[in-house]
Amino acid sequence: MSRLYDGNHRRLQDEFGTQRLADAVEAATLHHEITEDDAAFIHARDMFFLSTVNRAGQPTVSYKGGDPEFVKVVNPSTLVFPSYDGNGMFLSMGNLDANPLVGLLFIDFESPGRRRVQGRASLHREHPLLAVYPEAELLVEVSVTELWVNCPRYIHRYEKVHKAAHVPRKGVETPLALWKRIDMLQPMLTEADQARARAAGFITAAEYEAAQ
Repeated sequence: MSRLYDGNHRRLQDEFGTQRLADAVEAATLHHEITEDDAAFIHARDMFFLSTVNRAGQPTVSYKGGDPEFVKVVNPSTLVFPSYDGNGMFLSMGNLDANPLVGLLFIDFESPGRRRVQGRASLHREHPLLAVYPEAELLVEVSVTELWVNCPRYIHRYEKVHKAAHVPRKGVETPLALWKRIDMLQPMLTEADQARARAAGFITAAEYEAAQ
């Protein structure tokens, strides 16, 4: 029995004559533990896309970025990644706290290549690996259920221009997000962010737009 396909997939595969191909792809690529090659690929990435679903079944996809190895393979069935300061919505984190099913898409835009990971996620406010990630608010642990390699033929080739300055790094003060200095937003920020904004100097929304 297929781990990936249900009746809806099968009807489309039958319509376009691809069921044998789909079965061959699943048989050749689908696995349930992270291999050494998978781990090397994941550790080399400095970004991935995270798919989560809320209680009502509404999906969302979020970009997650960091330095290489910010997603760490702990063992063949587990990986972890940090949740850093964001815009305060906690949309993805709140979703996976309510519905643990997640999808992760890792892409190499230079070679190119990609890995898809599916699993069950859990949030941790206390975890030994939290200390590895400066300024991380939460740690996400994913128990991998399925993983497979995807065809890279439609991946556009890109090169990284520079690292994001706002990724937390040990021994380096992380700059305050520019939008947190906008004067009209100050009452909505945490006291710590308000203090940093005062020290850096407030800006107007127009000045923020002009700086983008």
